[in-house]
Amino acid sequence: MSTPTTTASGSPNRLALASLGLGAFVIGTAELVIVGVLELIADDLGVSVSTAGLLVTAYALGVSLGGPVVTAATIRMSRRSLLWLAMAVFIAGNLVAVFAGVFGLLVAARVLCGAIHGLFLGAATAVGTGLVAPEHRGQAVGLVFGGISVSTVVGVPLGTLLGQNLGWEATFAGVAVLGVLALAAMMAFVPSVVHGSGSGGLAAQARHAFHPRVLAMLASGVLLMGAQFIAFTYLAPFLEDVTGVSSGAVSAFLLIFGVFSAIGTIAGGRFADINASATLFIGNVVLIVALAGLYLFRGNPVLVAIALAGWGIVGFGVTPAYQLRVISLAGEGGDLAATLGASATNVGVALGAAVGGWALDTFEVRNVPLTALIVAVIALPAVFGTRFLKVPGTPSEVAASGAAQKAPVTATG
Repeated sequence: MSTPTTTASGSPNRLALASLGLGAFVIGTAELVIVGVLELIADDLGVSVSTAGLLVTAYALGVSLGGPVVTAATIRMSRRSLLWLAMAVFIAGNLVAVFAGVFGLLVAARVLCGAIHGLFLGAATAVGTGLVAPEHRGQAVGLVFGGISVSTVVGVPLGTLLGQNLGWEATFAGVAVLGVLALAAMMAFVPSVVHGSGSGGLAAQARHAFHPRVLAMLASGVLLMGAQFIAFTYLAPFLEDVTGVSSGAVSAFLLIFGVFSAIGTIAGGRFADINASATLFIGNVVLIVALAGLYLFRGNPVLVAIALAGWGIVGFGVTPAYQLRVISLAGEGGDLAATLGASATNVGVALGAAVGGWALDTFEVRNVPLTALIVAVIALPAVFGTRFLKVPGTPSEVAASGAAQKAPVTATG
């Protein structure tokens, strides 16, 4: 039976988790920085800005569909080797983008990077939770996903600045360089983990990962993330046209959201270890309050900033608890389920953006947060209901499934 790699000081594990967080930082930067260079790409490749926007859709589709497929194809690989391979391919995908020259090849590179995004986060979650004691798994997930939150504060602005001064190709080249650093750190500091959060082949993993209890958890994640992206997608025009913030000051409000998102993700990991289900429910409640504040006090910049801070804390702060619940509910299918969490949240992002666009056209921008609030309220009973989903191996599950569930998961090589 395998045990997490530990030392008296715990510092090797901290370095390993930090290197996984750096990898997630690279992944998050690559995903989001595209928004800051869309117009540059459109002008250079001779396409409209709306057409260039397909690069965002292509990446999301890669995460949602490609991540689970690639994970299924590599399910028997060592998680550490998979991390190395995923980052190497991600670096290559960004180098393809640098030298693409034509829009179609750039789209293909984004689909590839999106698929690797899902694969990497799933593997990083599996490895991260395998490096710590069970009672600290939420913190491990929080440190990994914290890299994505930090990318919104640091990586995206710097990548955008790089693209505006040296050309959009420099943005992707910068991501590739960061990817090399992350790969080197993972090769140096991530130890061999005998198994991640699952076991068995694809059929066994899929049977557990697609169990109704896991699908129910994933559905709640779609609602939570969808509610947020109804409002977040059109936050800039809301701040300018409704709150009265100047275009130059919008970035400061987005920075407030990003900083508190990073704080919330790290803190959310600790609360997930205490009670993941309660963390999700309380996060949903705070999200409702924050969106209500954003809508009700929309004309007051100070109160809007406070609402954004509260939203930022829980918006990504629930991610570790959500991911931990998905993996735990999947039991032996945890490795595959780890990518399904990322897929579900990206489905939420896509649906939220679509619903937000409908609300913008139908009710004007000032009512977009109200639409998001309604969806967040709808999500609340669904999130509350997931508290009653049973993790495999609990007494009720054992009684239902028979004595086979009592056997411990053993290393399979």
